[in-house]
Amino acid sequence: MERWRVLVVDDEPGMCRGVQRVLQRHTVQLPDLGAEIGFETEGVETLSEARAALTARRPDLILLDYKLPDGSGLDFLRELRTSQWDGLVIIITAFASLDVAVAATRNGAFDFLAKPFAPEELETVVSKAVRTLVVERRARRLEEERRRTRLEFLSVLAHELKAPIGVVEGILRLMASRVLGADISAYDRHIHRALARLEGMRKLILDLLDLTRIEAGERRRELGRVDVAEVARAALDMVASDAAARKIQLRLHAQPPVELWADRSELEIILNNLVSNAVKYNRDEGSVDVWLRRLEDGVEIEVADTGVGMTEEEQARLFREFSRIRNEKTRNIPGSGLGLSTVKKLVQIYRGEITVRSQPDVGSTFTVRLRDATAANPSTPPQAQVISPTPVAESR
Repeated sequence: MERWRVLVVDDEPGMCRGVQRVLQRHTVQLPDLGAEIGFETEGVETLSEARAALTARRPDLILLDYKLPDGSGLDFLRELRTSQWDGLVIIITAFASLDVAVAATRNGAFDFLAKPFAPEELETVVSKAVRTLVVERRARRLEEERRRTRLEFLSVLAHELKAPIGVVEGILRLMASRVLGADISAYDRHIHRALARLEGMRKLILDLLDLTRIEAGERRRELGRVDVAEVARAALDMVASDAAARKIQLRLHAQPPVELWADRSELEIILNNLVSNAVKYNRDEGSVDVWLRRLEDGVEIEVADTGVGMTEEEQARLFREFSRIRNEKTRNIPGSGLGLSTVKKLVQIYRGEITVRSQPDVGSTFTVRLRDATAANPSTPPQAQVISPTPVAESR
């Protein structure tokens, strides 16, 4: 249970003791917010003592008398409005009138209690203040987290775009100054390098657009019955030329059809990312196996490779935006760092989950479970199909 500080500012000692007795036995239960609040109460009799207590102990709630020996509670309210204090004030006074209540509210008071008040009235007002303050503080923390996330996101994005722009600019200046002579063929290697960098930038932008559309819920969806085996085969065809160049064998294990009620393009994003990563992070002469299984309420997709693998620490960072595994084995492998975070967000749309099992220098297995409303459809055990690597365009 969390304990909050309550400061009672009142020149009647009996009032301070009474509030303390009530709040000592009172707790605020907020099951919908996952919070339980108890109280520690301190009483002071003057505004000068209140200012000192505010600085020293930072109370969460202040019960403030309207009339005090060294000034008005409204004056203290005005001071609090310009301070960095993030609590709430409840005015308590025997001078109960509409004018006082309006003035207190205008100056930032949360609520108003007229003396004398019953313990139940105090508990009710304090409970309302606690709920309001818990929600406000969480909203502020969430906004601060969003602000930090935006700054981190923009910082990483600027870095990811600045590097290829610098490379392309350097190559263009090299060509403009004719350092290697006037024969254009002398610059072929540099031109191909620039084109590769520009292709990486294009993929980063497309991945970023996919991610933002998914997060904003603005991506148009066309739901229907999709043969996941067909989508998987297309994903493997997209990486077949890269796999053939490195003698990586591609295998699809499925007993078609393995159907899912889904948006086909979303399944393409999921499978293209998983399969392209399985080839990119594989070893030469390795293998990629894609297993498809029909579940009672959806489909399980498993993509296994024989590649560089990951440590447990690396796996923990895997699904964050712009998170890439950078080590001696992967530093020259291109990528935006957005693919798996996009996959995870799509998986969540399908009320599913994505997990990974991996060992360094052994390989990685990504398992995705997607749900739909289709009834169970028993099938015979899936049979392996070897995919012949044929030259195709590179996957996004």
